[in-house]
Amino acid sequence: MAKPKSKKGFHTLSGNHKKYQLLDRMNQEALLGGGESRIAAQHKKGKLTARERLHMLLDEGTFQEIGKFVTHRCKEFGLEDQRYLGDGVVTGFGNINGRLVYVFSQDFTVFGGSLSETHAEKIVKIMELALKNGAPLVGLNDSGGARIQEGVVSLGGYADIFYRNTLASGVVPQISAVMGPCAGGAVYSPAITDFVLMVEQTSYMFVTGPNVVKTVTHEEVTSEELGGAMTHSSKSGVAQFSCANEIECIKNIRQLLCYIPQNCEEQPPAYEYQSIKEELRPGLNEVIPENPNQPYDMRDVIQGVVDEDSFMEVHKNFAENIVVGFAYLAGRSIGIVGNQPASLAGVLDINASTKAARFVRFCDSFNIPLLVFEDVPGFLPGTDQEWNGIITHGAKLLYAFCEATVPRVTVITRKAYGGAYDVMNSKHIGADLNFAWPTAEIAVMGAKGAAEIIFKKEIAAAEDPEAALEAKVQDYTAKFTNPYRAAHRGFIDEVIYPKDTRARLIQAFDMLKNKVCKLPPKKHGNIPL
Repeated sequence: MAKPKSKKGFHTLSGNHKKYQLLDRMNQEALLGGGESRIAAQHKKGKLTARERLHMLLDEGTFQEIGKFVTHRCKEFGLEDQRYLGDGVVTGFGNINGRLVYVFSQDFTVFGGSLSETHAEKIVKIMELALKNGAPLVGLNDSGGARIQEGVVSLGGYADIFYRNTLASGVVPQISAVMGPCAGGAVYSPAITDFVLMVEQTSYMFVTGPNVVKTVTHEEVTSEELGGAMTHSSKSGVAQFSCANEIECIKNIRQLLCYIPQNCEEQPPAYEYQSIKEELRPGLNEVIPENPNQPYDMRDVIQGVVDEDSFMEVHKNFAENIVVGFAYLAGRSIGIVGNQPASLAGVLDINASTKAARFVRFCDSFNIPLLVFEDVPGFLPGTDQEWNGIITHGAKLLYAFCEATVPRVTVITRKAYGGAYDVMNSKHIGADLNFAWPTAEIAVMGAKGAAEIIFKKEIAAAEDPEAALEAKVQDYTAKFTNPYRAAHRGFIDEVIYPKDTRARLIQAFDMLKNKVCKLPPKKHGNIPL
């Protein structure tokens, strides 16, 4: 059979076939990254490759790669003879739970995932597409840092990424998973994003590594101790999630996106909810202990109110005296902030204020309604707190709530004392609805402290000062440590039975679903940083 000919009579099939073969070879080469031996080394460390991570992260068959054949431009230090297709990062787009996301995944098998000029350009291109099309950006970080051989060009690449991170902040959700090393300037891109996830034992973040620390401060510290997943999820607060392995990390990313809209113009996800006539939760009547000084777990309250198994806690290991996270209420996504009496009696301190403020601002950026559960005895006293700026840090949380324009509802379960009462989404700073349980105590301070100040002279002059103090405490408790004075003033909209809380909240958020609230025109506020 004769081969087909072109109009000019030349044979074309064989020429095209060679071109197809070349494309096949280049595709295969790109898929191998730094080569089979380096892939094996990556697996030996308990780590997946860049492409394996994306395969698990995205819905099957949805990934479309961009920039697969990009190579670096460096001609120094022998790099002109070492070129790998893709240049150490896999970029593109796909779906997570059927919704569009943009992704990049650094490939440690190529030059240790180091960032070059072209590596950075690929990431920037994806970031700009995410901004233009209003979809989340997920970055999987696994890099040894800037490619030293390229000098200032690679440093400029980092700055290009930081700039886009900042432009995208509050416009599209940004999630960073640190799945290997992330050191030096590389740490600032994840730090600007909305959520940072780390993998225990295989990932770390620090500005200066253990060797530099030893040289400068003479401290002996391992990479894990200095900047590992548990360090940043419990001590520094840099990471919102510490994951046992990469599989768990990827599952958390997929779950997190279930609560978050595509961009700042959209409403958060919701699912069809079959309403029940009576949304009663009788178990909530038994949560608050008889002794007002006895702790309980605020998570029990949260779980008793939200849709079953829908609560996803954020920043679980950091500032445990406050709980934040996402949940569904009657099928609608909400953000939850709750004081935690089981840790430090639920006081607000520096870390708790910063943790909650960041979460509140994220929810407000992406139209996620806020539900606040309040049981707070005040701010943590002490020189450590004062000298490290509890005033400024506490003001961050106050500012975040005051600035928030999303629907905001507060439930006071027990203590609401002093300035902390104001800060925790009180009516005075713009909360839409404020409920209180009959066990609520709304006062300037605890009864004993108040009695000691108000009745100081009377107690000192009494024949039995201890008995006199106790009598005054009882008197103050009866008059002030209840929700009714605040309700008389309209600061509390309704005192409700705990069992009715879920039903009241469903009605409240349904009523507030079309809320419109505009801040005064300005370039931007100046949050106390």
